[in-house]
Amino acid sequence: MEKPGVHPQPHPPHHRRRRPIRIWLQPFLIGLVIVSAFVSCYVGLMRDPQPHRIPVAVTEPQLANKVQQALGDSIDVRRADSTTEALDALRHRDIVAVLGTGPHGKDLKLDVASANGLSTTTAVTKLVTAYAHGADQHLSVSDIVPLDRYDARGLAGFYVSFGVTLSGFALAQSVVGLSSLLHLRHRFTLMAVFAAASGLVAAAIAGPILGAVPAPYLPLAFVLALLAAAAAFTTKMLATYVGSLGIPLATLLLLTVGNSTSGATVGADLMPSGARTVSALLPPGAAVRAIADLSYFQSSHVLAPLATLILWAAGSAVLLAFRTTEQRPAAPAPPQPETAPAPHLSADDRSTPHRAATDGTTGRPTFTVPQKSPDAITESSV
Repeated sequence: MEKPGVHPQPHPPHHRRRRPIRIWLQPFLIGLVIVSAFVSCYVGLMRDPQPHRIPVAVTEPQLANKVQQALGDSIDVRRADSTTEALDALRHRDIVAVLGTGPHGKDLKLDVASANGLSTTTAVTKLVTAYAHGADQHLSVSDIVPLDRYDARGLAGFYVSFGVTLSGFALAQSVVGLSSLLHLRHRFTLMAVFAAASGLVAAAIAGPILGAVPAPYLPLAFVLALLAAAAAFTTKMLATYVGSLGIPLATLLLLTVGNSTSGATVGADLMPSGARTVSALLPPGAAVRAIADLSYFQSSHVLAPLATLILWAAGSAVLLAFRTTEQRPAAPAPPQPETAPAPHLSADDRSTPHRAATDGTTGRPTFTVPQKSPDAITESSV
């Protein structure tokens, strides 16, 4: 028996009962896409790396022709006029190895730079060793630009870049949740100051404290600050433009594709053509190259990675500011005072304009006090 004044709630329509399915299905599919992309990129690139036109300088023309015919497209033979010129190119990262003959003109000598990465150095050493074995020649290998003693596998720069990218990504997630509480300039200030602090702290830990990255401190901190800014502003920009899919898209772009193709775990010369193209264009790959140039190759090619990081950070900030300003609502117009309509006067009223209204019982005039609305009362009290 229903109680008086209580009405039964109507049953929800059929489409409302299905709404929860879409709510949990979207994050479920996003998670599957991210784990599939992560495993495919990292495991797939390391599964069977193949050398592709690794630049090697050869100091003798006759030897250069033989090596090129024997190894084909695996290496890119570059003829050098002298051993001194070839070694100088190796120290400036223009090539990854120098091949020449030994003191007696029979044995082969290979100079490498392990700072280019163990995967690239190992690949070129195996190729030249196979050639020397087929030509029945002995091969000696020398490491001209070795890795730091606390970075035996050459992965310190990659891990520093990964950590800084992750910190910028995490900060941007927090800023997305604070968008309704912080003004645009405050959000920009927060991300910029954090990027500078993240670069200084990460460079201090990896450099002077642990000694794993031998780059100069301030240039290293500058590169890492640019990386943090690029990660933070890119993530926030994608969340602003794409909405709920912005954070997963940033995860795929920066943490998955960007880090896996950065060239640290697998050298860029061993990647497929598509991965090689993406490697230098994303912030993590640019940061890894800049760190290696600062640490081992006299900053020879650091300008291109720096330009990439600046473009990502500044471009994302400009797009974010433009979209936020574009969506800012216009200021509401001030309320206009309402004018009371003129009262309608009868013939009697017009004839006796000074007669006051009475209450009909006592003959005393009655006065009507205007009542304030609840909103007006509230505003006056505040």
